[in-house]
Amino acid sequence: MKRNIFVVALEDHQRQELETLRHADKISVHNLLSVRRAVESPHFSFNALLDEARRKLEAFDGSIDAIVAQWDFPTSVLVPILCREYGIPSPTVESVLKCEHKYWSRLEQQKVVPEVVPDFCAVDPFSDDPLSQVTLDYPFWIKPVKAFSSHLGFKIENDEQFHAAIEEIRQGIRKLGDPFNEALNHAELPSEIQRMDGNSCIVEKLVAGVQGAPEGTVYRGEFNVHGIISQPSTEMSDAPYDRIEYPSHLPEPIHRQMIDVSKKFLEHIGYDNGCFNAEFLWDEAREQLWLIEVNTRISQSHSEIFIMVDGMSNHEVAVDIALGERPSLANRQGDHAVAAKCFIPYKHEDGIVRRVPSEEEIAALAERFPGTMVRLDVQPGDRLSDLMHQDSFSYRLGTLYVAGESHEEVDQRYKACLEGLHFEIAPIA
Repeated sequence: MKRNIFVVALEDHQRQELETLRHADKISVHNLLSVRRAVESPHFSFNALLDEARRKLEAFDGSIDAIVAQWDFPTSVLVPILCREYGIPSPTVESVLKCEHKYWSRLEQQKVVPEVVPDFCAVDPFSDDPLSQVTLDYPFWIKPVKAFSSHLGFKIENDEQFHAAIEEIRQGIRKLGDPFNEALNHAELPSEIQRMDGNSCIVEKLVAGVQGAPEGTVYRGEFNVHGIISQPSTEMSDAPYDRIEYPSHLPEPIHRQMIDVSKKFLEHIGYDNGCFNAEFLWDEAREQLWLIEVNTRISQSHSEIFIMVDGMSNHEVAVDIALGERPSLANRQGDHAVAAKCFIPYKHEDGIVRRVPSEEEIAALAERFPGTMVRLDVQPGDRLSDLMHQDSFSYRLGTLYVAGESHEEVDQRYKACLEGLHFEIAPIA
């Protein structure tokens, strides 16, 4: 009998990725909540989504053997609650929230890995004098304790910029902060987190460097890393990074340090029976590693490049863990030595999309560079400012997947693909 795996917000192309799993013929994969509801909804209630998921599971005529998370909040917190209710292996809700709440996470990180934690403090944006709560000197970064990408994140260099950012944060923070507060009510919170809830902000010291991200699992206390991603910057946009590459190009000693820090932190918060990916910055000039955040899931955005290099999606370990089995992932069994997921950037100026690359242009690139795939996020008539989950640096018009025999070849192919994809965007005054 096949085992039933529920994946929250499963996209069509991810069904194809799941076909790369070793025992794909022995599982039945089901979608739990649509992408529109769980990922793309501009306004939502966490508890309403939880109840919707419960109703779908209760109505299912069969065994519920695993529930898998592959997206950020709200999915990341929905899954451990549902797993707890169905007796399915999963991290505790509290350990997940200690990663999801940026301020709570920093407090816990500071206890065990203070050497990689930037200076930080909490700010209540609705207080009479938020600036009086800031303990850092300019410049610094301010952002909500729960946000998508860099949304409502601001680099602050003076009082005027701070007050302008606070006004914008006040207008937009409840959109995600209110449902996050609903999620926080499912756990026991320390007093400082009760005071600084989902509608609070964190101020952090500015740090710089090349991004690296170990991805792995904790299975019955057994810590393992199955791959390390790196995010080299390019000169092509103002974004913090333009692509993620696998395997990482960072030095091996930095790989070991990132792994050691991740293990120490996850053990400290009692995180077990779950997947993770931890984001770091390596400042080579200062020989300083910074921990940015820890995510309590595999990254579905890494799945394609794992397949290209390893021959298997990282969903393999997520399904193993969810089924209560020791996770493992094939290594270097794919068609390419290096693969990258690349963003198609556009300057952060609003506009109306008039033309997108044709199917013929995309097919020509795929023939010229084997392994190349293009996924567009826009179509003619779209207004850039209406796009969801954009950051403060540039708009993303779509995603490129490119591969090669070296990091240098991947970089060359990325640039060539951008030149071969023709968009027309009419500016708006």
